[in-house]
Amino acid sequence: MRTTYLVCYDICDDKRLRKVFRLMRGYGDHLQYSVFECALTPTELVKLRTALGGMIDHGEDQVLFVSLGPAEGRGDRVITALGKPYTSVDAPCFVV
Repeated sequence: MRTTYLVCYDICDDKRLRKVFRLMRGYGDHLQYSVFECALTPTELVKLRTALGGMIDHGEDQVLFVSLGPAEGRGDRVITALGKPYTSVDAPCFVV
């Protein structure tokens, strides 16, 4: 069974940031700069955490995993915003 996670990260080094972003694109939907929504199996979650653990500086960087519950049976995705309205990102994102 898949669980949906909101994965948010704060990476202090640009080189590590690019690596983390490229990895995350393979695991979920890019919502904002450093925020992804990922529907993961327990095995995928372990693989992602392991890969990220090898990329980040554990003394400077932070990655948060927020469980949103089971991916199936949740109904439609509900994202609300304050300020600028939320829009789905369909275009590729480039981190320089």
